[in-house]
Amino acid sequence: MNDSSRAQGGLICVGVVLVAAWFLLGLLQGSYWAIAIPVAIVVFFALGLTFWVGYTIATIQVEPYDEGDLPPAEDEREVAPDSSA
Repeated sequence: MNDSSRAQGGLICVGVVLVAAWFLLGLLQGSYWAIAIPVAIVVFFALGLTFWVGYTIATIQVEPYDEGDLPPAEDEREVAPDSSA
């Protein structure tokens, strides 16, 4: 993971918090609670999942591979001579 990915994860988290606050403000100004409460539950669930994805991207720890850990490329493998001819 590089710093760009961490910044993108952080921006996702900030965006989710802003959208959640905006949605909550809209709920508090309206009077359609019979519809708003179930919709709010679904929206906050989706926002929570999105925040979790952003948080995971922002905080993941990845170790780079060493050259010795990777298997050899297809053209670098030793090929036994074909004895069927």
